[in-house]
Amino acid sequence: MYKYEVILYWSDDDRAFVAEVPQLPGCVAHGDTQEAALMHAQEAMELWIETAREFGDPVPEPKGERLMLA
Repeated sequence: MYKYEVILYWSDDDRAFVAEVPQLPGCVAHGDTQEAALMHAQEAMELWIETAREFGDPVPEPKGERLMLA
């Protein structure tokens, strides 16, 4: 399990829950439930990190703290 901050919200446009990972640009997943969106976000993080390593791009360390305040 990756320990990056995940922002979870409902999208009326997508009619789904969306899970964004701010530290991994472009890493976004969705699901019909909050749980499904978070599960898909874990899979997306894994793929994002695998791809970055494959291309020699840096993989940021999880900050371990909240990145933004609403």
